[in-house]
Amino acid sequence: MRYQAPRGTQDILPPEQPHWRYVADTAQALAHRFGYGRIDTPAFEQAGLFVRSVGQGTDIVEKEMYTFLDRGGAELTLRPEGTAPVCRTYLERGMHTWPQPVRLYYFCPVFRYERPQAGRFRQHHQFGVEAIGDADPAVDAEVIELGWRFIANLGLTNMTLLINSIGDHQCRPAHLDALRAYYQPHVDAKRVCPDCLLRYERNVLRMLDCKRTDFDCQDLMPQAPRTTSYLCDDCARHWEKLQGHLRTLDLPFQVRFNLVRGLDYYTRTVFEIQPQGVEGAQNTVLAGGRYDGLIEELGGRPTPGIGFGSGLERLILNVKRQETPVPDHSAPDAVIVALGDAAQAEAMRLAGRLRAQGLRVVLAPAGRSMRGQLRHATALDARYTLIIGDDEIANAAVQVKHMATGDQRQLPTADVAAALTSPPS
Repeated sequence: MRYQAPRGTQDILPPEQPHWRYVADTAQALAHRFGYGRIDTPAFEQAGLFVRSVGQGTDIVEKEMYTFLDRGGAELTLRPEGTAPVCRTYLERGMHTWPQPVRLYYFCPVFRYERPQAGRFRQHHQFGVEAIGDADPAVDAEVIELGWRFIANLGLTNMTLLINSIGDHQCRPAHLDALRAYYQPHVDAKRVCPDCLLRYERNVLRMLDCKRTDFDCQDLMPQAPRTTSYLCDDCARHWEKLQGHLRTLDLPFQVRFNLVRGLDYYTRTVFEIQPQGVEGAQNTVLAGGRYDGLIEELGGRPTPGIGFGSGLERLILNVKRQETPVPDHSAPDAVIVALGDAAQAEAMRLAGRLRAQGLRVVLAPAGRSMRGQLRHATALDARYTLIIGDDEIANAAVQVKHMATGDQRQLPTADVAAALTSPPS
């Protein structure tokens, strides 16, 4: 072939669409139930938005962003994550005048230049929520509950909810100093990976987020100073209240002290949901946290916020792995089999009337034998086959065959729609 899909992307064909529709419909229904409204932002933004919000020393900014100059010389970046564009919109569109917190959800493609593997693509799709304008830990609990209920409503089981607090700009410096002191001899001994050597200089907290196993980074984490041991009074109260709220909601959380997330804008609460016993790139299906300093960093007034993102590809991977039943609404309600030119014209008229009443109707390929047209109906998994020939035209009738039961009867053409929408007798 001369052309192929770019590496790290995928074509989502019709047989795959029921899984995508199932995940998206579940997400949207739950977001509405929690009072969140949909927002859509552009697929590309000014590059500086992500450099300033995500962090100059992060893998996303340094290795993964798709950045380009447009014809006017502006430096633009394809969206590598969903939170910063929503915060930009919050500022630009004056959402601070709305009732707070502003509750938003979105579906969007996300672009990162990563090494493609199972559950990880260079273009993937994300469902995310953001609650902006309220610092109360009850809002943290609400967002975490929404994420947990979403995973549960998909029918996914054996999931683990992990939480942590990483403090804020008041208390984090002391923790960072303790981390540098702990890691310094190991850095000097070259026990950590090259990425962590850079993290030690730029953002030592992210050494706790290292996933590499070919160095001692993983072995050093359990003894590293814990974030929660350095929380200031305000962050400690927020942390304790959050845990109390989660217990009230009966959410089965675990504290993971090395959970810090990979973006620089996070403060206080961070959380992830992971399938139990799954290793590799797809081991997190939903993750997020609080970002109380992000909007101020983008030029606004101090405004708290919290949210999460969930990759649809990883969710679908887990739905398939657990063999969760997924409804398929793509099969036609009826395939019309027409025998002859006059029947073909009548079939087209009938199809138009049935479609106007909301039914999914397909015309079998003209010119094939009756047997060939019936095989086509079977291949499409149609619920009914409607057969029209000369006798049916003369009697203003249609042969209606229920494909699952084999029941077949002749009905007046005017009664066909009602027959298709009622259970078989």
